[in-house]
Amino acid sequence: MMSIGQVVRRRGEVPDPVAEGAGAPAPSARGKIPVRKVSFAARLRRDGALLVMVLPAVVLLAVFAYVPMLGNVIAWQQYSPYTGFVNSPFIGWANFERVFSNPLFLDSVENTLVITAFQLVFFFPVPIILALLLNSVVTPRIRTTIQSIVYLPHFFSWVLVVTIFQQIFGGAGLVNQTLRDAGMGAGFDLMTNPDTFLVLITMQSVWKDAGWGIIIFLAALSTVPPEQYEAAACDGAGRWRRMWHVTLPALRPVIILLLILRLGDALTVGFEQLILQRGAVGSDVAEVIDTFVYYQGVIYGDWSFAAAAGLVKGVVSLLLVLGANKLAHVFGESGVYQKS
Repeated sequence: MMSIGQVVRRRGEVPDPVAEGAGAPAPSARGKIPVRKVSFAARLRRDGALLVMVLPAVVLLAVFAYVPMLGNVIAWQQYSPYTGFVNSPFIGWANFERVFSNPLFLDSVENTLVITAFQLVFFFPVPIILALLLNSVVTPRIRTTIQSIVYLPHFFSWVLVVTIFQQIFGGAGLVNQTLRDAGMGAGFDLMTNPDTFLVLITMQSVWKDAGWGIIIFLAALSTVPPEQYEAAACDGAGRWRRMWHVTLPALRPVIILLLILRLGDALTVGFEQLILQRGAVGSDVAEVIDTFVYYQGVIYGDWSFAAAAGLVKGVVSLLLVLGANKLAHVFGESGVYQKS
């Protein structure tokens, strides 16, 4: 005995969904959500206010960042400011050959890499440690007070920072006067000692910029749900175990991102800080790529040679960022950018 549906389908009035596939989606549409395309005019009307707001920043970036890149053409010229770009003759890769064969440039590269590696080991972890210590402070008022005090030197210029260190660790500074008054000899002059120059500039960087890093890491720690700490405590995890299994994994994306940016600036270790102290300790330990380019181009007037050296530095920095970002993708982090 047939049902009513079978009788109706047999008469051809209603198609069989099983037989004809009426109830199933088309094979081409399976697993694919249709997206309605929005026209350019509609998007322009929708985002017009935002585009107007961002337009001044785009203009400033184009004028002061991208247009000056056209000046890199002098790296392939025998450039003279009196003849200009158009009339300066092209000499090919001769300036780059001079750069790589110049022993002073190679010494500046070595000093730059040594300073970067030293600060990466002894300066980069300091904001992380301080942020973890501040995060463990229960009283918000004490935490805010300490954070404000540590962050204040970030607003000081390097001229003021070097002056303060000179008044404390210089030959006539507070430390030497205290040692002499205590009868402990003539003291020491940390500001003019080439052997301790790495320690000196790292101390200055920590004192000036550690507070900025603390703010970034504390902001990352504020996104950790308190339930994770409570669950870890219920499972018997102590303070150190909670920090290792909850706090540090929350900081890992930020740490990797800042590490990538730091590697991008590996060849830029602080022009103003070093040029202020170059004369006191000598160019053997204080000459980096930025100061080398400054003296060769601005002081000695060899503009093409300095442009070639600066262009080499920029290309190497770009490769470091791309390599570090690719390594972050290997470890499962998004890095600076990620392909969609």
